[in-house]
Amino acid sequence: MTKTTMVKAHSGDIPRQNPCAQCGTPIAQPDWIEPGEGRVSYLWTCHACNYRFEAVAIFDKAAVEHPPLAA
Repeated sequence: MTKTTMVKAHSGDIPRQNPCAQCGTPIAQPDWIEPGEGRVSYLWTCHACNYRFEAVAIFDKAAVEHPPLAA
């Protein structure tokens, strides 16, 4: 899935202005969004200090319906 496709698929749910985990500068949007079973992972890059980090949102139920990876 490309970054553009992911952004379109999750455009209503994208966190905005997340503070950098290193310097606190707000980051407009994540670089990468990866949905999974019961969670969504976000990759953030701070352009002020070049720090990269991942944030994970965990849900009680699966956030996105998807088929199993293998049979």
